[in-house]
Amino acid sequence: MDATRHPDLSGHGSRRRFLTGALALPGAAALSSCASGIGTSSAATDGLTLLNYDDIDSATLLREQLAELETDTGVRTTLDTVPGSGAAQFPDKLRTRILGGNAPDLWQIWGGQIGQPFVDAGLTMDLAPYYESYVWEERLGAAGIDGMTFHGARHGAPLNVASLGAWCNARIFEEAGAAVPTTYDELEEANELILASGITPGGFGGKYGWHIMRLYEYLLEVTAGPELHDALLVGEESWDQQAVMESFDLFQAWNARGWITPGALGVAPPDAEQSFVQGTSAFTISGPWIESQYIVPSGKPREEFGTFLLPTGHEAVRHSGFVEGLMISSTSGAPDDAAAVIDHILQPEVQRELQNSQSAVLAAPPDPDEFPLSAQWTQIREESEIYTIQDQAFPKAVADSYFAVQSKVLQGNLSSAEAARDMQQIVKDWTDQR
Repeated sequence: MDATRHPDLSGHGSRRRFLTGALALPGAAALSSCASGIGTSSAATDGLTLLNYDDIDSATLLREQLAELETDTGVRTTLDTVPGSGAAQFPDKLRTRILGGNAPDLWQIWGGQIGQPFVDAGLTMDLAPYYESYVWEERLGAAGIDGMTFHGARHGAPLNVASLGAWCNARIFEEAGAAVPTTYDELEEANELILASGITPGGFGGKYGWHIMRLYEYLLEVTAGPELHDALLVGEESWDQQAVMESFDLFQAWNARGWITPGALGVAPPDAEQSFVQGTSAFTISGPWIESQYIVPSGKPREEFGTFLLPTGHEAVRHSGFVEGLMISSTSGAPDDAAAVIDHILQPEVQRELQNSQSAVLAAPPDPDEFPLSAQWTQIREESEIYTIQDQAFPKAVADSYFAVQSKVLQGNLSSAEAARDMQQIVKDWTDQR
């Protein structure tokens, strides 16, 4: 969703009508009502279709691996991609295909509340038999498996386990006289030094809402702490409280002080995410794919870049993370072939060919010689726990409403107190329906 295109929320009544309406977007109920009328995805003789959101380069690598599988086994798979759509758009595009009778045999999806509606609507297969036959339980990391388990059943095979932290241009930090921060106050001090050197500290894109969300959820972790943050995400604590207001105060302050991309709400995530590589920002908040997608292709010396765990000021310093995996449509005409495709993709050598530096496959950690910064996160994860990234913790309709609140705060059209109250109403409407 374009976070700059939301109805005016200026009056309390109009805010309430908007928040209520946003939660009425098509979800599991709409999918479920049509599920019985959806035909078979494809027959084995027609080949399979895999839908994901890879960019052009990643899609090219995956097509090469699918072609090798076809040569070896005769299983043909057509890859369709919706690049750049992210969690704000891809689930709707997948939903549209399913309801239009054009369901792919397999699709890539995020775990948590993004993947769950497809499970709840009966549109995905329980992959337990394939977990057993391919021994996935032993080959895949427990965090990844948990992230693709719904209602106690394995409805997805994890592909990626991503940890998000700061990815920075070390040269810019050095030239500005800014040290890698170990406290939140030190991060603010680094921002001021970098800004004084003529560079924007944080590269964040607000278009669609989810990219700049990474900054807000980090600030909420700072002000609320781990226990309260987790409780807020599931509606066990009210958002209408001081810690949440303080997080929105910081969010607005980062924008007002020039610490984030100018005009961030209109900037596309890929442009903002790679800005630190281009030298127009000092850092962004992202995951290990940054190294293979942007740093390596830039041709710049690897020593110019760095990555670090964002400090929160709490005894347990956590970081945002998410799981992505592959599901098989319950209407697929060739589920065994689809499972064979998943197993092929999950082979360690294939993961290396795909340059996956965040693989859920235990035997495919990032090569420290090829991806030294990504390899650091393998070690960081051993000491730092993950909190669920917010657009995976919330159903899509809730996340879209939340993104609207973020946008209004940055635009100066919503106070921190109003934002906290609106967030409480959004989450309450969701938990009341749940």
